[in-house]
Amino acid sequence: QVQLVESGGGLVQAGDSLSLSCATTPRAFSRSFMGWFRQPPGKEREFVAAITLVGASTYFGDSVKGRFSISRDNSKNTLYLQMTNLKPEDTAVYYCASRTGVIAASRVAQQSEYEYWGQGTLVTVSS
Repeated sequence: QVQLVESGGGLVQAGDSLSLSCATTPRAFSRSFMGWFRQPPGKEREFVAAITLVGASTYFGDSVKGRFSISRDNSKNTLYLQMTNLKPEDTAVYYCASRTGVIAASRVAQQSEYEYWGQGTLVTVSS
């Protein structure tokens, strides 16, 4: 069973930066396609970013392009989400998710493609 544990959430002001981490089960991480999703208050969960097994390719949701970056350190079994120029509309619970193997580029934003999910970490951006 793969376990995902997010950390790094908190309260920040608009324009600030924040980094999230997702620690995963060691043996599974290097074989897993990883993604970040978020669920704003009262809204559906949405795709934020994804990264392939060795980080060769990254994908981003339209609302975060140019502001967020995703990276992974396979030696530390950790996924990261670096968020800059945060806006109040970025307020959400952020989840990391994984799938053993690959996900087709056309489907990286589909929640159903991911097998495992963390419990989430709350990011609140005040105006």
